[in-house]
Formats: sequence, C-alpha cells, structure tokens
Amino acid sequence: MTTTVPRPNSVRSPLGSLRDRALRLAEMVTTPLLPVDYLDLFDPLRSGAALRGRIEAVLPETRDAASIVIRPGKDWLPHRPGQYVRIGIDIDGVRQWRAYSITSVLDRADGCFTVTVKAIPDGKVSNHLVHRAKPGTIIQLDQATGDFCLPEETPEKALFVTAGSGITPVMGILRNSAEQLTDTVLVHSAPTADDVVFGPELRQMAAEGRIRLIEQHTDSAGMLDARSIAELVPDLHERATWACGPVGMLEALEEQWASAGIADRLYTERFRPRILVTGEGGTVTFTKNGTTVEADGATPILDAAEDAGVLMPSGCRMGICYGCVLPLREGVVRDLRNGETTIAAPGDGVLIQTCISAAAGACDIDH
Repeated sequence: MTTTVPRPNSVRSPLGSLRDRALRLAEMVTTPLLPVDYLDLFDPLRSGAALRGRIEAVLPETRDAASIVIRPGKDWLPHRPGQYVRIGIDIDGVRQWRAYSITSVLDRADGCFTVTVKAIPDGKVSNHLVHRAKPGTIIQLDQATGDFCLPEETPEKALFVTAGSGITPVMGILRNSAEQLTDTVLVHSAPTADDVVFGPELRQMAAEGRIRLIEQHTDSAGMLDARSIAELVPDLHERATWACGPVGMLEALEEQWASAGIADRLYTERFRPRILVTGEGGTVTFTKNGTTVEADGATPILDAAEDAGVLMPSGCRMGICYGCVLPLREGVVRDLRNGETTIAAPGDGVLIQTCISAAAGACDIDH
C-alpha cells in the first residue's frame, strides 16, 4: 500500500487562509486607498503613523498673536527649550509648512505643547492659525530641532534681546530655566505695551525678581538698536547673549559684538533669513538632482526642467491631476492661470504644481 504524505507547504491554516481572504477583501473594498489609510482617519496620532498633531485650543495672547495648543502623535520626542517645530497645515487644499518656536513648559500634565504665532501682514499660515484655526484640526509635524538653547553649563549672567515674535523661543527658555538663570536681563521691543506677547507673564516674572525686564515701545520710544542696548545694559560684555528678532536688528548686534571682541558670546535665531524678491523668471535649482536652470516668467517649471534634461513627475499638464506636485523649499513662483504668487522661506516645503507654476524669482525645488 502506498501512503502519500502532503508537502508541508501545501498545508494551509484555516485561520491564516481566512485572514488572507479578509485582507484581500478589505483592499478590494477600500481601493484606491489601503486599510491603513482608514486607520489614519480613526487614529491619526497613533504610534507608527506619520507624525501628526491635533489642535486642542487657540489661546489669544495679543490682538494679532495666539498660542496654539497641540497634542502630538505618540512618536513625538522630547524637545529642548528654545527649539522650534515645523508644522504642516492644509489651507485651501494646499499644504503649507512653517516653523514656530515651542513656548510651553516641559512635561505638561496634558501631554500637549504650545507654539505661539504672531499674524503678519499677508501671512497666509500665521493669519490662518491666529484667526481661523479650529480645535480638532489635524496638522503635520516634524520633530523639534534648533540650537537656540542654553548650554549645559548655565551662564552666571544672561542677556536676551528680542523684538516682536522673537520673544517666542526666549519664552520657552524662561518658562523652563528661570530658576537656573540667576542673573537675567530681557530687553524686548514691541510697538506698544499691549503688543508685547506674554506681556503680563513677563511683568510678573520681573515683579517676582526672576528677571530684569526692559521694554522698548517703538511707537513712543523709537526702534531698538545696538547702541541703546549698550546704554540699557552697561555690563553686557559680561553676559552671554541670545537675540531673536528682525534681521536688521540681529545684523547690527552681530556687528557691535564683533567690534567689541565678544562675538562668541552672542547667539542669534533667524526665522526669515532674508527677504525674497519677486520678479519675472529666475534661477530654479533642483536640490536632489543637482541641476540648476534659468527659467523665464512665462514657462512652466515642469517644461523648463524637462528641457534641461531633468526627469520630472507629471500628468495632465493642465493643473488638474496634481501628478506634478513637488515641494518648493525656498523661493517664489507664480501661478500662470491667475497670477498669484506662492512664497516659501527656507525649509518651508510648500507644495506647488510645476505644470502651471513659473519662476517669479530664484527658487529651490525638492527634487
């Protein structure tokens, strides 16, 4: 009698077979999405998902500034006071990225953190966050980064020089390190007393003797400059200094500190390193490819790139299918359909349609 023994790999577990069929059925039902895409809808902050956050509250600070309370996803890592986080938020169907300093205390009981945003004229993202963002909105996050932080060995004397929203990274430091900073001076510039972001809290810190606060209200006292800072803080040469504010102010401080031979004691933070100039056409750099092309103001970036031999993603070439979308890391482009410009500061990563966008100045494309 002959006995036939089945091959091990021909035996299928009923449970495994049922699971496979269920997965195939789920994929058929959810096509063109995958089942994991639906997990993102139900639990967008879960571990293993793309890092996201949920806006829990928008708390007004001044007439044009607000603190945004964000609950981060489970893969969020601890940050250092003074660091910033890049936030991606969808506005009118386009994902916009901006960087904002983290202003909250470490290890909040609710597990959230805050960024504080000042609405700037024509600022698409800042105005949206301050005036229109709603609790429950899901946003994209990067991990916190930045070197505008205190060293491990806290200086005996510290000076902070800030203007406008430049107070935000410093507030993150003061809220977490005021006890370690035993001799601290803060010089802050704003148009009026009511425009000082965190004004009541800073004044309370000063009243308690935790900091020495000097407010410069520019509407009545004029602009803050390096010379006036030297007059206000006679012992600045003995202090480690952190400064954040407009580029002009920072450059003046760098020049003053260098001329005094104490440039190594000045640390600066720039949110917008330079003003982007809008024009007709410009140099387009594809950062990953390494190719740079000169494009006029009437030629789509997609066409200019392909003419230079750059392999580009594309689809309908009419601005409908979004098959050509790439991140604009820095620069200015103009929509050829309506003339609207899109501006990205370094690192923003604003998504643009290259088939209907032309260079309106120098720009870097992440491709």
